Amino acid sequence: MQRSLTVIYTAIVLDAVGIGLIFPILPSLLQDVTGADNVAAYIGIMTALYAIMQFVFAPILGALSDRLGRRPVLLISLAGAAINYLFLAFAPNLWLLLLGRAIAGLTSANVSVATAYVTDISPAETRARRFGLLNAMFGIGFIIGPVLGGALGDYWLRLPFIAAAVLNGANLLLALLVLPESRTPSREKLDLAALNPLRSLRWALSIKALRPMIFIFFAFAATGEVYGTCWALWGSDTFQWNGLWIGLSLGAFGICQTLAQAFLPGPAVKLLGERGAILTGLAGACIALVVMAFATHSWLIFAIMPVFALGGIGAPALQSLATQQVDEGRQGQFQGVLASAVSLASIAAPLVFSSLYFVFRDHWPGVIWLSVVALYALLVPLVLSLRLGGPATASELR
Repeated sequence: MQRSLTVIYTAIVLDAVGIGLIFPILPSLLQDVTGADNVAAYIGIMTALYAIMQFVFAPILGALSDRLGRRPVLLISLAGAAINYLFLAFAPNLWLLLLGRAIAGLTSANVSVATAYVTDISPAETRARRFGLLNAMFGIGFIIGPVLGGALGDYWLRLPFIAAAVLNGANLLLALLVLPESRTPSREKLDLAALNPLRSLRWALSIKALRPMIFIFFAFAATGEVYGTCWALWGSDTFQWNGLWIGLSLGAFGICQTLAQAFLPGPAVKLLGERGAILTGLAGACIALVVMAFATHSWLIFAIMPVFALGGIGAPALQSLATQQVDEGRQGQFQGVLASAVSLASIAAPLVFSSLYFVFRDHWPGVIWLSVVALYALLVPLVLSLRLGGPATASELR
């Protein structure tokens, strides 16, 4: 089992590395292939395209893994990722670069399958801890990705993609050798209509007991986008941070979040239960965000990081609770729906939060953090309404 978890966690790290490594080289890469000085529109298109592909294919891969097994879907995704990064390394023009980024979004949709795999092999009492490690692995990859992309990109703009291809190829080989199947594939005939991502979303939204969970996942993902969208702008406007200090603050945030998600969710859920851990995480994040909104000295931001990191226990506890909402035969499909909700948030949230930031930028940049607090406050009654008594009944899931 430990070897299986190692492969799954490695896959998550590499997914995050793939997302992050393109950030520092994307402007230069787009200028290289388009010849344009202002590439902001192209960056927006590539970011949205990646999220759209995740939205479309996460439920498809999840549903396929319910029918065909987790292992073959993960292997195909890892192979596709390795091939695609080689494709990106040698794409000669914008259209092929866009095509490659779209395929990258497709292959990264295997997060839903990885989550379902961890659910399959984890008893209920260990899920929060293992989902915490899953999120921590994503955090590690998201720290490594930009550093790797920036360092290798200084030698050659395409070199980061070759490195990602090699890493994904190595993980594919590891999975081929040591990753067993986690569940017996369903013998039911595959319903091709079930591969329609909108159908999976409609199915989940039609079940009253699942709606709060889907909205909470959407909101958690949306608030996660605000940091990447507004942190650098806010740091520059409020404290006149340069690139180094923005990087140091984001690095401190990432490290604290990763440590919190790696070590705290298991004990927190054992002590407080899933619902209590989620609410405690929301409280920690809200305290830190209020301090950030009113802070006039930059040292306060670093001082509040441990409290901010406490918010990291909420997402693993939420993921653990999500696995209890449907039976084993629907885990892949439901995890795919939740991944689609996250992808929708990744498309919409940067546009909403960046617009809100620029409305208040000249008067009070810290308002952006209070908007996140307001959204978290709306989630409290939804968290309290979450189902605790086991999966929805068979009649509800039809």
